[in-house]
Amino acid sequence: MAKGTPATVSLEKAGVAFKLHEYDFDPNAARIGMQAADALGVSPSRLLKTLMARAGGAVVCVLIASDREVSLKKLAAAAGTKDAAMLPAAEAERLTGYHVGGISAFGQRKRVKTFVEAAALSHATVIVNGGRRGLQIEIAPAELVRVLDATAAEL
Repeated sequence: MAKGTPATVSLEKAGVAFKLHEYDFDPNAARIGMQAADALGVSPSRLLKTLMARAGGAVVCVLIASDREVSLKKLAAAAGTKDAAMLPAAEAERLTGYHVGGISAFGQRKRVKTFVEAAALSHATVIVNGGRRGLQIEIAPAELVRVLDATAAEL
């Protein structure tokens, strides 16, 4: 199995139960989250993609089903700001310490406010990026919310 990433190390330190899934990452995939869901044979509603955005002046992390698009208007409302915008890839990589396609909400260089799509919390487990391309973490939604101190919202 894969060597530890900052994401897996942070979960181990927190004493959280999780399961790792590896797959062949396709750098040419049009939608990375959908490619991961297909490769792992799981519903796209359970595999959450990690997006980095700016809400007002603050950088935030967003976890949303891989087959959905985040509404920047709803994100701004959830964050209590007037506007929101996606971060450019280079800025997301610099701030998180991860490469696009491998950005995890866990173990980022600097902890930021995290929002998770409320509908995702209805699953027994969800799958999120494990901190490198081709590595996913399966975790109970309640643990994800607890460890990240995430805010559930309609996004």
